[in-house]
Amino acid sequence: MEGLIATWKAFERNELTHSAAHHLMAIAQLLSDRGYARVSDVARALGITRGSASITLKALKEKGYVMEDENKFLFLTEKGDRLSHTIQSTRKILIKFLQDVLQVHPDQAEIDACKVEHLISEETGKKLLSFLKFLFSKDLRARAFLDAYWRYENVCQGLTGDCGVCESECLLPFDEHK
Repeated sequence: MEGLIATWKAFERNELTHSAAHHLMAIAQLLSDRGYARVSDVARALGITRGSASITLKALKEKGYVMEDENKFLFLTEKGDRLSHTIQSTRKILIKFLQDVLQVHPDQAEIDACKVEHLISEETGKKLLSFLKFLFSKDLRARAFLDAYWRYENVCQGLTGDCGVCESECLLPFDEHK
């Protein structure tokens, strides 16, 4: 139970909520596309009310990710720009892994990457990127690994003794055993 509590508390220490991450990335995209961003632009980009955008943007300003000038234009601080770039990079890494390795449908890969892009650690993101670089390198062992994985047929009878992953209980959902 202690491990579960420690994990939950680590999750609670995440720098950003899912919503705040999207606000940050919306500002970055608006700045890139238009050269400016205002609260109303962020709200429109995210399909939310101006009031909702203002609440989240206030928190992002307090945390030092966003600044607003006297003309009400929003800017990312260096810290905000760095975090936005990290989240966007992590999203691309996750999409690449889900689509091109696990062969998840592109729409589902996009959704799943969006769900976790701001939650994984920088260490995990870097290691996943390194793993992808290896998998898609010219190394023949990597190509052989991918080919073997894609040909592998997962047949599970729910017997943990025959599985190299499930130690004391089967990790597949119950309905998958039928």
